[in-house]
Amino acid sequence: MFLAGAGCIFVGFILCVSDLQLKVFPTTEGQTVTLMCSTSCPLTEKPAAYIWYKNREFLYEDWSPWYQELVSSEEAVRYSCAIKGYEDLRAPAVSVDSVTATCFSVTYAKGTMCSYKHTSVDESCSITHPTETHVQRTPPDTSGHVRLTCNTSCVMTDPLTSVTWYKNRQIQRTEEKKQLLVPITSADSFSCTVKGHEYLHSADICAEEKNCWSVNHVSRRVCALKGFSVNISAQYSHPDYQQPESKFWCKVKRNSEEESEQLSEEAHNVTYYDNTKNKHILMFKYLKQTDSAEYIFRIKAEDGIKQSYSPGVTLFVTDLKVQITPSAVVTEGQTVRLTCSTSCPLTDTAYIWYFNSRPLNLSHSQNKHLLLDPVSSQHAGRYYCSVRKGTKSIRANEKTLTVQSITGKWEAAAAGVSAALLALILVMVFLWIRKKKLSRQAPTNTTFDNLEQYDVIAAQPAEEELHYSDVHFSKNNPDPLYSVLQNKEQVPYAEVNFRTNTTPE
Repeated sequence: MFLAGAGCIFVGFILCVSDLQLKVFPTTEGQTVTLMCSTSCPLTEKPAAYIWYKNREFLYEDWSPWYQELVSSEEAVRYSCAIKGYEDLRAPAVSVDSVTATCFSVTYAKGTMCSYKHTSVDESCSITHPTETHVQRTPPDTSGHVRLTCNTSCVMTDPLTSVTWYKNRQIQRTEEKKQLLVPITSADSFSCTVKGHEYLHSADICAEEKNCWSVNHVSRRVCALKGFSVNISAQYSHPDYQQPESKFWCKVKRNSEEESEQLSEEAHNVTYYDNTKNKHILMFKYLKQTDSAEYIFRIKAEDGIKQSYSPGVTLFVTDLKVQITPSAVVTEGQTVRLTCSTSCPLTDTAYIWYFNSRPLNLSHSQNKHLLLDPVSSQHAGRYYCSVRKGTKSIRANEKTLTVQSITGKWEAAAAGVSAALLALILVMVFLWIRKKKLSRQAPTNTTFDNLEQYDVIAAQPAEEELHYSDVHFSKNNPDPLYSVLQNKEQVPYAEVNFRTNTTPE
């Protein structure tokens, strides 16, 4: 569910920006999707800086490949991304046309994703994607077999999509057939994926209902704030005749000899909750940045561990950062956007903005963005944002906004011109004095060859010796140096206007 971008490039050293793509994933938060900027090869800069665009215009720059907000269907809104330093290699644009509980439709700027329609690569195309894949089981037939069918939450656009079947999370077969016959006596679990939507791995299902070992993680991706608590959970089943000996969670370790690390409640500051039938909860009491990882729930039986294979639950831990666009130093009259930046899209979050340590009373209940349009000298100061949930809160580091006045720029320019004129006059006076001394020292009856001759300048009256021009700058000049930007984003912004001689609330 992505679109391939530019190929590899080589600049001095090998730098591969291959197949830059904008991936679109469904969420569990209402009718929304989330976006991720992805490339198929490792980046030389870690962490890399990602640049996001909306309708071809620069939106923001961030260290996270995830778009900071959940996206709903918006008419004529197109998103794209790029790696900093290689902005000309943008991922092909994507627009989200519609989002429902079962499907979402995406239009791709280039037709690679619609190859089954024989669409030209340079033409746009639209695809409807499912939000879920599940296995449907029919009652056993007279031969003692059940029929398993791999279904998606909506009709697939590509009729030739193949299905991959898994037994105990191990690949069994890949074929165009969506059905599988399984003996009712099987104690194995079965699941499936659909080509092009492998991230939508179905839940495990037993040939006989809940009479096998199976583990299903409730959420695939969780975004949470540093310093807060969060729960992730899994549902499981086991044969009636066999009870689990123990249940625990593991942290998947990347780039390590060990594949995973078992979490203990004492050593990892977590709590296990197992008081609900066939459900296990892992609670992080105080999230740290290093807690960002994939977590897998596992069951240990008498005959050994019943593995729970990926995908598990991927936890993203984020802090808050204030970003100022276009920069932290601006001129009166410009449009300034402040963003309370996170590395993943948070849900149900209200942001509180502070100006010079005082909270701003804003009209919207959720203000991830703060818009100053047009910015004035009264907007200059220290800004930060915070999030509060219950008794806990987290705040971003302060960022200082400097606003330069237009008249101040003219005065600075005038000061520079005056200094240059004064220096020029001093040089001319010095040369005149030096020439006068040389003319006095030279004998009147001797002529020297190869020496430059100077004419003696007659002394002028004192009041005419030096001339200065008075430079006046009007402070009421109505013409600004910068025009106000009129193009505003469609996300909800809070617009702040300060009045003269008032204190921000």
